[in-house]
Amino acid sequence: MAKVKPWMAIVLAMTLALTACGGGNTSEPTTAKAGNAAEGDAAKSEEKEPVTLTFWNYGNTITDTEFNKLIVEPTKAKYPHITLERIKTDENTKPEDLLSTGQLPDIIYTSSGPSYYRFLDLGVVQELDELIAKHGVDTSRIKPAIADSIRSFTPEGKLIAIPLSFNLFITYYNKEIFDKFNVPYPSDEPQTWSEWLELGRQLTVQDNGVQYLGIDLGGPSSLVRSLDLPNVDPATGRSTLADPQWTSIFELLKQQYEIPGFIGANQEIVYDRDTFIQERRLAIRPSFLANMVGPLEELRQEGIELDWDIAPAPSFGDNKVGGSIHSVILSNQSKHLDDAFLVIANILSDETQRLVSRNGRVPAIVDPELEKEFGADIEVLKGKKIENVFKLEAKQNNPPHVLDNKLGDVLTKTAEEIALQGKDVNSALRAAEEESNRLIETWEKTGS
Repeated sequence: MAKVKPWMAIVLAMTLALTACGGGNTSEPTTAKAGNAAEGDAAKSEEKEPVTLTFWNYGNTITDTEFNKLIVEPTKAKYPHITLERIKTDENTKPEDLLSTGQLPDIIYTSSGPSYYRFLDLGVVQELDELIAKHGVDTSRIKPAIADSIRSFTPEGKLIAIPLSFNLFITYYNKEIFDKFNVPYPSDEPQTWSEWLELGRQLTVQDNGVQYLGIDLGGPSSLVRSLDLPNVDPATGRSTLADPQWTSIFELLKQQYEIPGFIGANQEIVYDRDTFIQERRLAIRPSFLANMVGPLEELRQEGIELDWDIAPAPSFGDNKVGGSIHSVILSNQSKHLDDAFLVIANILSDETQRLVSRNGRVPAIVDPELEKEFGADIEVLKGKKIENVFKLEAKQNNPPHVLDNKLGDVLTKTAEEIALQGKDVNSALRAAEEESNRLIETWEKTGS
């Protein structure tokens, strides 16, 4: 993990100076068709000085194969003078670590939610509206739910990111475990979270020293994506944890924790992707598309096959599914802002969005025809029930709050108290509501 240096304040000061003077190279204003930078820029790109831009993934899954197919190759085809260099760090590396060493990349790949606030709080996000106007990029093609979600992160409604895809929830299931215990495969019709839990209960079995897990619902932050329920009530500015919907979420989780064998030997109450893919002892995993498809394809390329399929995402009965927005933001420290912007603007092109769909991600632009090509270039998706990805209606993300990271930690702590300490749901939620409101009040007084 990168070590934080004591001169971080100096770097931040330099960041502000760069922002003030509008750092970046200058490309001529152009017009664009359907989200692409103008043909004029493309024609002149060979005449430009070669430039290398750095790219960093924070908190998302994008395999090297996906990075090359969806980012590097479309960039090189349109802008031959631009080379993209991926910065690889371990999972513990934080934005502050790179910032402190002056290594914050030109382009950051991340998701909507607390990650946006993290970069906004550091003051390193380049607002895009002026660059959009300068290069004539048509952002009206972005799906309204996605554009509105991104703009909701700033009071002025600024566009601070360009979306690559809408990372929807679906349900993965391991057919081998269903076969092993003679349980019928899941329905292709949408099921509620409770119905999925009951199915998973049948598959939570210890066999020959192996503890099989029927289903992992995830934590409270996963379940709440299915509901219109933010952490903070926009009307009152206070925690929403008194809402009965939160009680339903934690009661459901409590039922999961009480299934014999679910809580792990090391007090695990949430299981990761490897439990499904590598250990092969998790039968059902509701998860994001991008979290699983790329790694499953890379596993297949290594010659390791897993017999799995797709079912519709769980819901709370309204057949709506939540997700996150996989997107790219620009660092305002970049010395090549215009070139970096051309890279991310090209993500909205018809050509790139077609690649996005064909490689197993839901496109970010309005074009129903693209969804018909979903997964066409991914061998591991061949023969899978692709239609189940689109059985539910995608909902707009819940209104964000700058404290979502800290309030999410409160939710996680509450789940642990219920699972590991036997705390009842009502008293645990009352304590969590009080703690959440204390955090909100402190933030209102101090800004932190």
